[in-house]
Amino acid sequence: MTVPNEIARPTPPANSATDHASATLLGRLAGELSSRASKTVVYGEPVTAEGVTVIPVAEVGIGFGFGGAAGREAGAAGAGEGVGGGGVTAKPRGFIEIKNGAATYRSIRKPWLDVAVPIAALLAGAAVPLVARRLTKRRLG
Repeated sequence: MTVPNEIARPTPPANSATDHASATLLGRLAGELSSRASKTVVYGEPVTAEGVTVIPVAEVGIGFGFGGAAGREAGAAGAGEGVGGGGVTAKPRGFIEIKNGAATYRSIRKPWLDVAVPIAALLAGAAVPLVARRLTKRRLG
């Protein structure tokens, strides 16, 4: 068994200025995003009225990315610079209701899903046999 010839590719130095700059920017970006996604984003401030406490609950997502110059471009003007970005999203999912010493989680439902999902299933169930018949007629005819 022979090993195919591999194309020699230049490898960047292990501790270059670009690596340090990207690590610094990435660390700063992660710190900024994590400070914005605190527990009060996931569990909102409790609201109490008439003996009932309600705590809003959300789903939080964090994402970020980084890009920089490498390879032949690293020697050009702006070497060691990078670009980064990120974001935080929060979607309401429900609330915790505390009443008479008992806590209950209540999901926020979307009423249109109660109608749309069964209708979509019904339409798909009706369409599949029609499509299957047309395909078999095409193959036979």
